Amino acid sequence: MSKDSGKLYICATPIGNLEDITLRAIRVFKEADLIAAEDTRVTIKLLSRYGISTPMTSYHEHNEATKSKELIKDMKFGKTVALVSDAGTPGISDPGHRLIKACIDEGIPIEPVPGPSALITALVVSGLPTDSFVFQGFLPRKKGERMSLLEELLGIGRTVVLFESPKRVKKTLGEVAGIDPERETVLARELTKKFEEVMRGTASGLLDRLDEAGIKGEVVILFGPTKKTFGAVSITAGELREAVVKLIKKGVHKKEAITEVAGKYGVNKHMVYEIVIDIHEKNIKGQI
Repeated sequence: MSKDSGKLYICATPIGNLEDITLRAIRVFKEADLIAAEDTRVTIKLLSRYGISTPMTSYHEHNEATKSKELIKDMKFGKTVALVSDAGTPGISDPGHRLIKACIDEGIPIEPVPGPSALITALVVSGLPTDSFVFQGFLPRKKGERMSLLEELLGIGRTVVLFESPKRVKKTLGEVAGIDPERETVLARELTKKFEEVMRGTASGLLDRLDEAGIKGEVVILFGPTKKTFGAVSITAGELREAVVKLIKKGVHKKEAITEVAGKYGVNKHMVYEIVIDIHEKNIKGQI
């Protein structure tokens, strides 16, 4: 790394299994002047595993305002800083945004070092639609705000991903079950760890199972998109889109595919068009 100018590296770290670290991240950690860690007691376990002795400094939600200024000053003097959270990618429901924004404002180079993310890991293993989803992070603590947001999220027709404390999982599931007890729901806990578990079912069904089993560890909750009735059939926008894509892969032109899908499911043709407007035939056929 050049010492002529400072730089911020946004480094993803394992969400559980310490083997889930990239070679590039290890190199950056070894060559950086300083590692800004959410909790140095957590990060030291990773660094020790890979024989890394780079100095660390704490950077968390309680000191990020003052510490950001210190780190900016260090980088202006040519130091390279590797930013990490306790697990996953910094800035995703973790401290980091303030420092990243400050670097942008000060013209300090930023380089992402991608890797694990509980959000994406849970999404791809859930079996729920991944072509369009919403990530909310943690829900508000106040009941009125939380219920209002849940109703909004459950009505948007996309997969919804939330982070939740194991202490509040039952409460959240109970509130969702009160809105839509049959909503397709997935709970993913302790991802990549020894006791990794992915539970699938309905909101009410999983709530009953939790009453018996309880739950421990970090949790990601996912809700499938609402089933809206288009014409005579209950189908999601994602399912309509997938049906059009399948026809295009078979060689059917996009316009004809839209007409065929609309007729098959009794859906307004213009509605299907709006759902697949961003699809490019050449790109889809090139994947075959």
